[in-house]
Amino acid sequence: MPQLQTSVSDAEHDGRAQHSVPAIQARGLSKRYGSTLALDGLDLTVREGEVYGYLGPNGSGKTTTIRLLLGLHRPSRGSARLFGLDAWADPVKAHRRVAYVAGEPFLWPGLTSAETFAFLARLHGGADESYRALLTERFQLDTSKKIRALSKGNRQKVQLVAAFATRAELLILDEPTSGLDPLMEMAFRETVQEARREGQTIFLSSHILSEVEALCDRVGILRNGRLVDEGTLRELRHLGAQTVEVTFAGSAPDLDGLAGVSVVNAGPNALRCEVNGPIGPLIAALARHPVTALSTRELSLEEIFLHHYDASDGHGGR
Repeated sequence: MPQLQTSVSDAEHDGRAQHSVPAIQARGLSKRYGSTLALDGLDLTVREGEVYGYLGPNGSGKTTTIRLLLGLHRPSRGSARLFGLDAWADPVKAHRRVAYVAGEPFLWPGLTSAETFAFLARLHGGADESYRALLTERFQLDTSKKIRALSKGNRQKVQLVAAFATRAELLILDEPTSGLDPLMEMAFRETVQEARREGQTIFLSSHILSEVEALCDRVGILRNGRLVDEGTLRELRHLGAQTVEVTFAGSAPDLDGLAGVSVVNAGPNALRCEVNGPIGPLIAALARHPVTALSTRELSLEEIFLHHYDASDGHGGR
């Protein structure tokens, strides 16, 4: 069934800064499908105006979360609220301020992109037509072609343009760049950054970790239906060590025995050090040797994500 993007009135748009309730709030949110517990006691708060990245492999519960937020499925337990409104009990009011992009675009095959935009605009009461024209050009979308003639990537562009053109206060994006080429991924990032500057809230579920790392203010990591970690990238980096790579003028020295430092050879005259804790003792030890190059880096989002998973894990959610 096609996804319908909804808009927000000018009065609501102008007053968004006055809202004090979270854009998204889940408390004890659970969903069971028969014997499968797809989501298990999710507590989640997404503040107005932030870009929140929602990570997890297939089967971790991301799609289930989105279905509950959209009021498509009824929670087995707990609640999901959008701007303080219950997503299941009061979906019309809750979704008046929401736009949604699905990972698999299902649109009307007999309509052109232009006709799809017009139809959706009539359904939700209007759209920012000048911004929609700008986005159509940015995403290089030929609006004269029928949906059935479009590739998946171009159908995804139709969804993105329609959703962002609503200027909705909350954008729920489920794998929004699925099918897009790298140039169009950059166009998407530019559009998200514009939305952030406008004060819009974005809930971004994505497998592209570099995309989440570049765009999101905070990140939540879902595992087997549970939120196992959450925070800014700086906060999430508490999980692991800082990496220090050192090259010496001669043979690499023996640095074993330093507290909180794990050392491995990276070549005849190089070491890779993983530092858990203060870096001072390592720097003091290196100062006694002829160092020719030194670089440090913190954990990437990919490394943080993989910390919570290994190849043997099973995933119980959807």
